[in-house]
Amino acid sequence: MVDFELTEEHEELRTWIHGFAESVIRPAAHEWDEREETPWPIIQEAAKIGLYGFETVAEFWADGTGLSLPIALEELFWGDAGIGLAIYGTNLAVASIYSAGEPEQLVEWIPQCYGDEANPAVAAFCSTEPEAGSDVGAMRTRAVYDEAKDEWVLNGNKCFATNGGIAGVHVVMASVDPALGSRGQAGFVVPPGTPGLTSPTKMKKLGLRASHTADVYLDDVRVPGSCLLGGKEALDERLAKAREGRKASNKSMATFELTRPSVGAMAIGIARAAYEYSLEYAKTRVQFGKPIVENQAIAFMLADMAMDIEAARLLVWRAAWMGRNGKKFTMGEGSMSKLKAGEVAVRTTEQAVQILGGYGYSREHPVERWYRDSKIFTIFEGTSEIQRLVIARQISGASLR
Repeated sequence: MVDFELTEEHEELRTWIHGFAESVIRPAAHEWDEREETPWPIIQEAAKIGLYGFETVAEFWADGTGLSLPIALEELFWGDAGIGLAIYGTNLAVASIYSAGEPEQLVEWIPQCYGDEANPAVAAFCSTEPEAGSDVGAMRTRAVYDEAKDEWVLNGNKCFATNGGIAGVHVVMASVDPALGSRGQAGFVVPPGTPGLTSPTKMKKLGLRASHTADVYLDDVRVPGSCLLGGKEALDERLAKAREGRKASNKSMATFELTRPSVGAMAIGIARAAYEYSLEYAKTRVQFGKPIVENQAIAFMLADMAMDIEAARLLVWRAAWMGRNGKKFTMGEGSMSKLKAGEVAVRTTEQAVQILGGYGYSREHPVERWYRDSKIFTIFEGTSEIQRLVIARQISGASLR
């Protein structure tokens, strides 16, 4: 039975991360947004207090309620979304290794994704391509097995990769059998310093500027057979089932299912930051002899913002609880949570800019940054249109396109 009464441990977790977000992340947010650079000193601070590392993430995932991770992410992204993603972005690669990898692969690669307190590292998950964004089945990056050397040879081009190029460990999705579409794909770990992996161009972005995003090129990148997540025997069995028309699960693609409610929690953190800031502003900003919060138009706007955030959070918490407890998403609940939260973040931050008026449009106040940061949450990890497609397929049973 689901219970949204937070435990003492949940409350302590929220207080701990909120304190870090308030005292370390927020004061530095504007600077790193302007610099558009990875905030390594803050990642190191997070590592020092135990916030950045697999042990902490494992504790979040181990929570039987499923609520620890969304609670943590909401507070982290309340601090700042760009810095939040710089800290959390490694976990997308880790989630891929965790969901598809063998125990030996988890032990070998996950610690390398984070580095250590003295020398923190980041990892990158490389899936999206110029011609294969929402259309995952159109992926062109190829992985060919060299049986004589027990190596996989990867060739292709990835785009929009968080930490691409600056990462030590890159997890790359590639097609092993293009005729099978997404069912013919697998995940590969590319170890640090592997020849042939390059990332010459860093992307300049509208928002999340403190998080590094880049293209990644793979030119005859050779990795040992042991770098295939899940192992070759499991891959061969899965491909054989797919070729025979039998149902074959792709654990690598389960990464997105694992992380979708988490992305929703990030969006809620941004929305809540904008709501709280605009509420306080409305209480102190005087026009026509009274605080603007006493104007019905402003008050109703704030009421809608508060209601939307609460509704989105409940969807996220439900999906997180369901995912953690093995409940099937029969109505696309994971997609619902991400879709609702992403659109609430965009709408709430836009309303915050409106409430502040001209000041909201200036960099004197942080709402313009939150507005810029929010937009990506209707795009990455599946666009709003893709989320609606997933939900519609689930509730109708129709094969929609």
